[in-house]
Amino acid sequence: MSTAEFLLKRMRLPVDEAAEPKYAHLERERRWLVDPDRLDIASLEDPITIHDRYILGTRLRLRSMQSGRQSVWKLTRKYECEDPLARPIVTAYLTEEEYETLATLPALDLRKVRHKVHNSGSDFSVDRFEGNLAGLWLAEIELEDGDLLVARGCQPRSALSGFHPRP
Repeated sequence: MSTAEFLLKRMRLPVDEAAEPKYAHLERERRWLVDPDRLDIASLEDPITIHDRYILGTRLRLRSMQSGRQSVWKLTRKYECEDPLARPIVTAYLTEEEYETLATLPALDLRKVRHKVHNSGSDFSVDRFEGNLAGLWLAEIELEDGDLLVARGCQPRSALSGFHPRP
């Protein structure tokens, strides 16, 4: 066996991770457009300010989140996959210095404010977008049980699945 063949047998490729996640977990989420006129905006509490940077030429998202005095920085990759109900995703938590270093890469910016909303026995995130997407509101639910998403009518055809700004 050649060295190249040996390495290929030992190395895990992105296609392997998408097919059978070993390091990633499965994300099961659905999104819907929100009519802000039908939302009690005054009741929204605990805002989280999110700044996403979709790094050009990659499937990487660099995220900064602030709530009050707390800050979190993350680097995330969502894998392409065949199953519309579950997408492998891997996230690394960063220091502020690591975030600042990666933030120098060319990227598309997205800014939004996230709120938690309890509705019909479920917890949703409701995002109000800023900048070029000002006026857009999306609701999102994420559940570990894919069957529960389907049972609650959270089917891909009724959601804005696959939202991912690209260059």
